[in-house]
Amino acid sequence: MPTKKSTSGNKALVIVESPAKAKTIKKYLGPGFEVKASMGHIRDLPSREMGVDITNAFTPSYEIMASRKKTLTALKKAAKGVDMVYLAPDLDREGEAIAWHLTEALKIPPERFCRVVFNAITKSTIQQAFANPHELDMGKVNAQQARRILDRIVGYEISPLLWKKVARGLSAGRVQSVAAKLVVEREKKIREFQPEEYWKITGIFSATDNPELHNKYRKFLNDFEGAKLANGQAVQGPTNKQKNQWFAEHQCLEAQLTSLAGKSFRPNNESDAKKIHNSLQGKDFIVSDIRVRRTQSKPPTPFITSTIQQQAANRLGFSTKNTMRTAQQLYEGMEIGNLGSVGLITYMRTDSTHLAPEAIAAVREYIGGNFGDAYVPKAPNTYGTSNKSAQEAHEAIRPTDVHITPEQVRDYLTSGQFKLYDMIWRRFVACQMTPGQWDVTNIDITAETDQGRVLFKAAGRKLVFDGFMKVVGLTIANGDQLLPALEQDQPVWPVSVEPSRHFTPPPARFTEASLVKALEAEGIGRPSTYASIISTIQDRGYVEQLERKFHATDLGIVVTEKLNEHFPRIMNVTFTSHMEEQLDKIEEQHLDWLEVLNEFYGPFKENLDRAHKEMIHAKAETQPSEYICPECGKPMVYRFGKNGRFLSCSAYPECKFASPCDRDGKMTEPKETDHKCPNCGKPMIHRKGRFGEFLGCSGYPECKTTQQFDQQGNPLPPKAPPKPSGIKCYKCGGELVIRESKRGPFLGCGKFPRCRTIISIKQLDHLKELQEKGVWPPKTYEEADEMLGRTKKKKSPSKKSSSKEDKTAPAKSKKTTKARKASKAPMKN
Repeated sequence: MPTKKSTSGNKALVIVESPAKAKTIKKYLGPGFEVKASMGHIRDLPSREMGVDITNAFTPSYEIMASRKKTLTALKKAAKGVDMVYLAPDLDREGEAIAWHLTEALKIPPERFCRVVFNAITKSTIQQAFANPHELDMGKVNAQQARRILDRIVGYEISPLLWKKVARGLSAGRVQSVAAKLVVEREKKIREFQPEEYWKITGIFSATDNPELHNKYRKFLNDFEGAKLANGQAVQGPTNKQKNQWFAEHQCLEAQLTSLAGKSFRPNNESDAKKIHNSLQGKDFIVSDIRVRRTQSKPPTPFITSTIQQQAANRLGFSTKNTMRTAQQLYEGMEIGNLGSVGLITYMRTDSTHLAPEAIAAVREYIGGNFGDAYVPKAPNTYGTSNKSAQEAHEAIRPTDVHITPEQVRDYLTSGQFKLYDMIWRRFVACQMTPGQWDVTNIDITAETDQGRVLFKAAGRKLVFDGFMKVVGLTIANGDQLLPALEQDQPVWPVSVEPSRHFTPPPARFTEASLVKALEAEGIGRPSTYASIISTIQDRGYVEQLERKFHATDLGIVVTEKLNEHFPRIMNVTFTSHMEEQLDKIEEQHLDWLEVLNEFYGPFKENLDRAHKEMIHAKAETQPSEYICPECGKPMVYRFGKNGRFLSCSAYPECKFASPCDRDGKMTEPKETDHKCPNCGKPMIHRKGRFGEFLGCSGYPECKTTQQFDQQGNPLPPKAPPKPSGIKCYKCGGELVIRESKRGPFLGCGKFPRCRTIISIKQLDHLKELQEKGVWPPKTYEEADEMLGRTKKKKSPSKKSSSKEDKTAPAKSKKTTKARKASKAPMKN
C-alpha cells in the first residue's frame, strides 16, 4: 500500500474523475482512504471569451467552471482534514491536466499531494499504483495546455470571421475543420466522378455433363426476382454465400474470363463483349491447370482506441461516441453480482498494442485449458504499432481478467455493454492463438475459339485448421467457394456463360470506421479525440450521416472552401499532423510549448488579417448551372443562402425567380400534398427550410399558414393564435397575450419581437386584480419587479458599480431595447 502515510491518523483523500470509478477503487483501498470524484475538469478557459492573453506569452485565464463550484467546495472541505491527497485521474494528457488543475484550485502544497496512475481498475494494479506514487508530469500538462490554447485561438479568431462572411453561429476548429475537409474533398470527387463502362463474362461450369443444370440454375436465379427484404427494398439477386452454397450442392464452380489470346480481357462496350461471347458457343472447356497451396491467416492485433472504434462501427453499428462511452463504463466498473463493482477492461484511450507479461501468461493458460495445446503458439504473439506518433506507453485494450467470460457477465450488462465486452474479450484471446490454415486452390479453364484461346480463372479455399478463428468465428470465409474435386486436363461443361455490364464505382463515402481510419492515417487529432471530432462536425451541420455514410452539406462545402483559400496552412493535413508531432515533443522531449504557440500564431495572424479584408461573402458568390430561367430565359446560377444552396436567375435583382435544388444540384419543384390548409382550404406544399421539412400553404404569400411534422412524418396542427389577456405590458404599453410553449402557457407581449416581455402564467389573476385597482402597469421597472415578486441580488459595496439613471419615464414612451443575442461558443477540440 502507499509509501506516504498519514502521521495524524487522518484519512488520505483520493480524487478521481467519476463516481463510478470512485466506487470501484474504494473497495480496493483500506479504511484510511476517502475517495471523491471531480466530475472531470474543475477549471477551464472562460466559456464566453477567449481567455488567452496573446500579447503576454499566451497566458491562459483559467476559471472555475460554474457546474463544478459545488464539487470544488466539497473537495476543499475533504482535503482540509487529510495529510495526503492522491490525484488519480486518467493516465493520459487530459487526466494529467485535470490533476494539475486540482492542485491549483485546491491550493495543495507539493508535499501534500502525489500522482497515481493505473491502466486497469483491479486490486493488484490499484495497490501497485498507490505503493509507487510520483510527481505530476508537467510535460503532459503543458502539451494539453498548448493544445487547448491552439484550439481556443483558432475557434475564437476564425469564428467571428465566418459569422461576418458566411452566416451567424458558425465556428471553426483547428482539427475539426481539417476532418470536415476530408469529407468535403471526398464529396467533390464523388460529384465529379465520371463512371467508365466495362464488361465481364462469367462462366458457371460443372464437373459432370448434366444438361438439366442450366434450367436448375436459371430457376435458382429467378426465385430471387421480385423478392423484397424486410425493409421493402428489392433483393439484388442471390448473395455470394447463397450462390456458393448452390455451386457446392451441384458440383459447380464460378470463373471469370480474364484473358483472350494471351492478353488481358476487359472490353469497354457491349459489341466486343458479345463478339467474344458468341465465339464461346459450343466450345469444349478443359481444366488446363490446378494449383494448391497452404496459406495462413494471422491472428488480429489487440485493440487500440482507433481499431476498437472501427470494429465497433463495422460489426456492431456503434458510433465512435457510443463506443467510447460504453468502453468508459466497462473500464470504470460494473456491478457484477457478488463481485461488486469490477473494472472489466483496461484503459480505453491508448495507441499501444503492448500486453503485460502476466496478462499473456494468463490467456495462454486459458487457451490451452479450453481449446487445447494446438491453439497455443510456441512463443507469445507480439505486435508492433504502425502509428509512429503513438504517445501512450501503457497496454492495449483487453479484459482485466480473461477468466471473466462474456457469458458470465451477460446478465449484469446492457446489450451494448455486453456486445462491446464480448468483442474485446474475443479479440484479446484470439490475438494469442495460432494462425488459421487454408488450402487455396486456383483453377484455369481454357477453350479454343476463332478469336484465340480464352482463359477463365476460378479460386476457392478450404479451411484446414481454424486456429484463432475458433474464437472470433469464420466470418471472413463467407465469400469463399468450395471447389469440386477436379483433375488437370479434365473436361468441364458450361452451365451458364453470360456477359454482364458494369461501371467503375465512384470513391466510397466515409463511414465512421473509414473516417477514423483516415484520421489516424493522416495524423489528424488523436484516437482519444476522434469521437468528439466526428460528433462536432455533424453538430455544426458541416456533414451529415445518411444510411451510416457521411455526406458533406452545402454549408460544410462553403465553409471548407473559404477556410482552404484563406487559411491554407491550418487546413493543410501535413501541417495538422506536424502540430500533433510538436505536441508529442512537448510531452516527451519537453519542447518549449510557448515556442510551438509562437510558431503557429505568427503566420496564422497574417492570414487572419488578410482574410478579414479579402474574403468575399458567401452570399455574393455564384456558380454556373445547366438551367435556364423559365421566366426571363437567362442562365440560372447557384447561390448560397440561409437554407443552403439554391438556384437563382443570373439577372437578379431584375428577375427574382429562384428555385430550391437537391444535394446534387438538381432543380426541385415543391410537391403538392393531399393536405388542405386549415385556414384557407388550399392544398399544402411540401417544402424544406433551415429547420427541416414543413408544409406551407400554396396560397403564399396571401396565406402564410405553415405546419410542422411530428417524428412519424405526420403534419402537426398549426399553433393556436395567442389569446388576449386584457393586461397591459409594463414596458411598451401593448397588450400581454397568452402563448403556448413546450413547457406550457405563458404571458408574452403581443408586440413580439419588438418587445420581449415574458411573465409567468401564474401571475395572470394577480395582474388582473392590480389592473382593476389602477396600479398596473407601474411607472418603473423596479415597481413591476416588486409587484411580480422578482428579487434581485444586491451588489456588494466593495465592487464598483456604474450608476444608472432611474427608469422613471412613462412605460408607453419607453423604447424597447433589443435583447442581446448570446453568441455560440466556438468549436472546442
